[in-house]
Amino acid sequence: MKKLTQDSLLSLEDYEKQREQIKTDVINHKKHRSVMIGEHIILLFEDFTTILYQVQEMLRIEKITNKEDIIEELSAYTPLIPDGNNLKATMLIMYPDVIQRKKMLTKLNGIEKEVWICADNLKRVFAIPDEDLERSNSKKTSAVHFLRFQFDNEYIKSIKTATKINIGTNHSEYEFSNELSDNISRSLLDDLD
Repeated sequence: MKKLTQDSLLSLEDYEKQREQIKTDVINHKKHRSVMIGEHIILLFEDFTTILYQVQEMLRIEKITNKEDIIEELSAYTPLIPDGNNLKATMLIMYPDVIQRKKMLTKLNGIEKEVWICADNLKRVFAIPDEDLERSNSKKTSAVHFLRFQFDNEYIKSIKTATKINIGTNHSEYEFSNELSDNISRSLLDDLD
């Protein structure tokens, strides 16, 4: 897999000049990497392109130019890039109404451990949530989680030749699944060696 290093980054000046085109390109790229589960959960599957954009935006917003701070940003974001044997996603739980969101984050406690992907009705592979830090507590879940779907070599072969890939949640308060479109499947399979 392509590695994100300092050499991957544009200078702040060059990034500013190209920012609008880069932003447009990334928005189009993300269309094939965003998956809704039900009406209130979206998974944004990360890759080199999406994380490079995140890092460039952070450097721009915080006006970071010194090498140590750039390395720190890279260290924070590069673990979100797939490693060739997994998919990585940012999960957002979205309820526009604040009162309803608070209520649902309590009801949906633990949902981050109940998100799965399945190729051709094989075994479901459940996501490993929040390896960087715990985002939930005993009473409620967080509105944002980072997930890793880890595959063994056999499953990678199966998923690459699958006729359908489903993704869903098993939570008692939020049980949904849907089949990935061909465009999304192709985009995600590019992350696997």
